[in-house]
Amino acid sequence: MSRLGVPPSTLSYRDRSSQYSNGTLYSNTPSGSGRTSPLLPTSNGNGNGAYGAHRFAEDLEGQNDERLEGLTAKVKLLKDITIGIGNEVRDSTVQLSQMNDAFAETSGILGGTFRRMNAMATRQGGRWACYMIFLVLVSWFFIVVWWFRR
Repeated sequence: MSRLGVPPSTLSYRDRSSQYSNGTLYSNTPSGSGRTSPLLPTSNGNGNGAYGAHRFAEDLEGQNDERLEGLTAKVKLLKDITIGIGNEVRDSTVQLSQMNDAFAETSGILGGTFRRMNAMATRQGGRWACYMIFLVLVSWFFIVVWWFRR
């Protein structure tokens, strides 16, 4: 409910038929000005009657209704954006959790591999270093050949 006691969806549909005089929205101003005025002329002919104040209030109310609709649309847009950001944060959190689990598993596998490699190194003495250097050289050779053949 708005402050006027009307649901927000009906604020722009007010009955403004009381603003019409003789089937037209505006009355004519004194001749020679070439303009029309939203103010009806009063008995003294200057057009500053009670209807003018009422018309001014109705115009302001109409502008407020239009601005209220614009603000409502902007709030809805911001709400949609924040909901999208929240969904993205939740999805990212799930992915990070899965990555954390995968890295923990990989670190466990690598830790076991290094333990076995160290155990092998202590059993074989210095021969394991020669095998490792040979493995590095062969790997480097394949990488260099692959790089130049691309």
